[in-house]
Amino acid sequence: MYKLIKRLFDILSSGMALLILSPLLIPIMIGLKLTGEGYIWYKQERVGFKNKLFLIWKFATMLKDSPNMKGGVITTKKDPRITPMGGFLRKSKINELPQLINIFKGDMSVVGPRPVMQVSFDAYPKHVQEVIYNVKPGLTGIGSIIFRDEEELITEVKNRGEDTWEFYSNKIYPFKGEVEKWYQENQGFITDVKIIIVTAWVILKPESEIVYKWFKGLPKRPF
Repeated sequence: MYKLIKRLFDILSSGMALLILSPLLIPIMIGLKLTGEGYIWYKQERVGFKNKLFLIWKFATMLKDSPNMKGGVITTKKDPRITPMGGFLRKSKINELPQLINIFKGDMSVVGPRPVMQVSFDAYPKHVQEVIYNVKPGLTGIGSIIFRDEEELITEVKNRGEDTWEFYSNKIYPFKGEVEKWYQENQGFITDVKIIIVTAWVILKPESEIVYKWFKGLPKRPF
């Protein structure tokens, strides 16, 4: 019953959001067309449900060839590859809104683990790879909340002269895996609603630690 309710909620919420937000989305599309390299959509293969690949939609915030430029797949705060509108769109998370299309189609859910590129998925420990996408990836999730400052964190690592990819592989990905395993063990409609509320709250109050007050037994971030 939970899976059925969740899918119905995904269809209704994503469909309504696309209609309600269209007055916001259309000006952004025009702005992106007139700035940067003039392209609107960022589409990329990501690992999804049952480890199958799908095409994710986002607003373009980086230069087209950014994966092949210095920095690769890792983005830091004030990354020089970010387009003129990209910084605002990324900080406000508005760049993620086109994923409402993925949710409506059924590639994603409102709540779930963030979908990653194959190279990032391969960096997860094997035991995490086997279970993390037993649920659909989400627009937001418990891992997204805990690592809402991910770009700032990676920037600090880079400024210390440390290897950012090694930090991802040895610190971030193993912990994200444990967090998402917690979600699968505790998933339910109430948990999902609480994650949506907390997501909205931490966008307004990034320094808030409400996530650990609302979700008991959640692994504490070690760094």
